[in-house]
Amino acid sequence: MAYDLLVKNGMIVDGSGLPRFRGDIGVKDGRIAEIGRLTGASATETLDAEGHVVSPGFVDGHTHMDAQIFWDPIGTSSCYQGVTSVVMGNCGFTLAPCREAEADLVFRNLERAEDISRAAMLAGIKWRWETFPEFLDVLESLPKGINYAGYVGHCALRTYVMGQRAFTDEATEGDLKKMVHLVKEAVAAGAHGFSTTRSVNHQTSDDKPVASRLASWSEFETLVRTMGAGMVEVAGEPTGASSEKARLYYEGLSKLAIESGRPITFGLFNRRKMPGGWRSTFDIIERTAAQGGNMFAQVHSRALSVLLSFETHTPFDKWDVWKDMRGRPLAEQQKMLRDPEMRRRLVEVASKPYDGPQVRGTEARPPEWEHVFALTDMAGPHKSMAELARQRNTHPVELMIDMALERDMKFFMMQPIANENQAEALELMKHPRSVVTFSDSGAHVSQIMDSSLQTHLLSHWVRERQAFTLEEAVKLITCDTATQFGFHDRGLVREGMAADLVVFDPDTVGPRMPEVVTDLPAEAKRLRQKADGMRATIVNGQVLLRDNEPTGNLPGKLLRKRRN
Repeated sequence: MAYDLLVKNGMIVDGSGLPRFRGDIGVKDGRIAEIGRLTGASATETLDAEGHVVSPGFVDGHTHMDAQIFWDPIGTSSCYQGVTSVVMGNCGFTLAPCREAEADLVFRNLERAEDISRAAMLAGIKWRWETFPEFLDVLESLPKGINYAGYVGHCALRTYVMGQRAFTDEATEGDLKKMVHLVKEAVAAGAHGFSTTRSVNHQTSDDKPVASRLASWSEFETLVRTMGAGMVEVAGEPTGASSEKARLYYEGLSKLAIESGRPITFGLFNRRKMPGGWRSTFDIIERTAAQGGNMFAQVHSRALSVLLSFETHTPFDKWDVWKDMRGRPLAEQQKMLRDPEMRRRLVEVASKPYDGPQVRGTEARPPEWEHVFALTDMAGPHKSMAELARQRNTHPVELMIDMALERDMKFFMMQPIANENQAEALELMKHPRSVVTFSDSGAHVSQIMDSSLQTHLLSHWVRERQAFTLEEAVKLITCDTATQFGFHDRGLVREGMAADLVVFDPDTVGPRMPEVVTDLPAEAKRLRQKADGMRATIVNGQVLLRDNEPTGNLPGKLLRKRRN
């Protein structure tokens, strides 16, 4: 057989968890045609994987690329980390259904809660849909580097049916009837399922709850019970998993999963102030499985951290004195920070107790310096700003300014807001009812950078800590994730499967330092991150990235959910 692509001499880690083996992979018509020692085989393109691992493409079940897909066809920063398939539309935040004239209603949900620039969306999105099936058709027509699936989101659903009332009122019987019809329509057209948020952290830019937070439990329950097929993703409240309120909440999700037959998934993290609180949630997940329901948790491979910098956000951007300085160009700020009197005033203000509005989600918050860490390299261990300040006999704010000036303002600090305890993070990853996926790629674009959770798993937990074998870790981010999210022709290196592959060096793979770039529409800023050790990323049988640089191929597909 003449192949379209031949990947030769690689060490194949096939995603099953079974031991690696040396072999070649022949690809034809976007699928894996043959695996073995393909001596003498011919191919249109040959990729020599000598000294590298060949694994299935990584699968990310929690992204927000719904807007980004319109201006970034290759899917950065996820594609740089070996991700070949993503699920977007999480947490109830989608761009459909929506009439073009009412686009600001969905922008209102996205702008603050997911830190997606309204100006970028206005400049970068050409509106060509109203219904969710029409939106899927538009997505199918777009050039794509990686594969995308998408939920229909509760926030867009409510604003489409209720308009401005979605932000203030409970749904009427007539409103709910329309929403039920629209969810069924979306699912029938290939939506991955239905997503919602009940999280207190999700607010509009005018400090109001996003639309789905006004929904009663009865409304949410009705939509799930009547959708007929697909998954349910929920960003839930409360965050304290050991509280009675939390127990009742997760018990309610469990009952719904059992009775509706819908798989229900949500993020689960450890919290510094509530050690071990997540364990009771896994008890409920286990009982759900025993009763015929399907619930699983999405977990992270490291701390969920806000990245602080003068290039993006500091904790003090809205404080007196700071507010005026931070409104100026970065070069001018740099000069002001060198002025002794200005520095004295900045430190004085930053040392006062915070008395402003409550911080939500992944926004920068007043620092506890013992728990804010200098990100001077990716490997760590990272020292707290309090510890470093003591070593230099200075104030942490003075240190923050000095370290920024020493690096020409390119200095990041990490402010963990969840998953702070890495021993518990490891327990969460190893739990059989969890899936390692929660990048939020496409959202929080100037606040966090977690697109690299997969390469962090391979570098930190496999190579440095040896907490997983390479085979175990690859399985977590390929077969396990693909299976839970219903991508049954992906996540394994098997003949007949889609040829989504990653070729990487296990000795060097790992995330690079993040950087601030201005490459969004309307010149909006975002964080971007690449990775080391990536030889090639292959999507549907075509090389998307070679040595982590785009080849010009755009082989990605819209993955419509198939119905039984």
